Amino acid sequence: MTDDKDVLRDVWFGRIPTCFTLYQDEITEREAEPYYLLLPRVSYLTLVTDKVKKHFQKVMRQEDISEIWFEYEGTPLKWHYPIGLLFDLLASSSALPWNITVHFKSFPEKDLLHCPSKDAVEAHFMSCVKEADALKHKSQVINEMQKKDHKQLWMGLQNDRFDQFWAINRKLMEYPAEENGFRYIPFRIYQTTTERPFIQKLFRPVAADGQLHTLGDLLKEVCPSAVAPEDGEKKNQVMIHGIEPMLETPLQWLSEHLSYPDNFLHISIIPQPTD
Repeated sequence: MTDDKDVLRDVWFGRIPTCFTLYQDEITEREAEPYYLLLPRVSYLTLVTDKVKKHFQKVMRQEDISEIWFEYEGTPLKWHYPIGLLFDLLASSSALPWNITVHFKSFPEKDLLHCPSKDAVEAHFMSCVKEADALKHKSQVINEMQKKDHKQLWMGLQNDRFDQFWAINRKLMEYPAEENGFRYIPFRIYQTTTERPFIQKLFRPVAADGQLHTLGDLLKEVCPSAVAPEDGEKKNQVMIHGIEPMLETPLQWLSEHLSYPDNFLHISIIPQPTD
């Protein structure tokens, strides 16, 4: 991979200032103060909110506590989506800190998967990494790794260790020199304006004539409504990690540098703010 290490670091250390508030109908023995935290964009809510849970449980009785879940402006937050994706999709045009509401009752079964432990997060994360490598290298790289390498990837993410994670992840970002890129690009495109969870299709980073495909090429093919016509007004923002990459950016470069730790490009299409 082309080694723009500063980009990898900037992506890894991206943080979102967040204010957690207990839902007003939760029963407490004394007033629950809000809890402030810098959330890592590349992680998952259930991995980084132990302190939040402890903070609010201090003012509650044991019998009033069941499984914790989070919500933003009425939308339950999916723990199996990376934090940065949730913010970009739901809150990128709002003021900081991000205001998240904490619940311990009335788990929304229809909207959220249960997360009994961090093992569930690890299983989800590793299954995404394996799916991404099936697309990129026909699973050859991930299958040649040892169990301890898989564990190092996970522990690097869980403990926020950039070097530990990238020592292994870099192998998943390599490809034979003669091929100019991966077999297919692992990506998912999300929109708030549709019921469909996300769009995911097979898409090669290099065209038949050897030209590198760009982010714009991908969108035109799989989500044409996201791209403004040549002479038209821009109606959407295309966001990855809180920024709007230029549509001329090669997809292969984006996949190597702006993928989340699960090795997918998570792309949010959000309506252009009207302010």
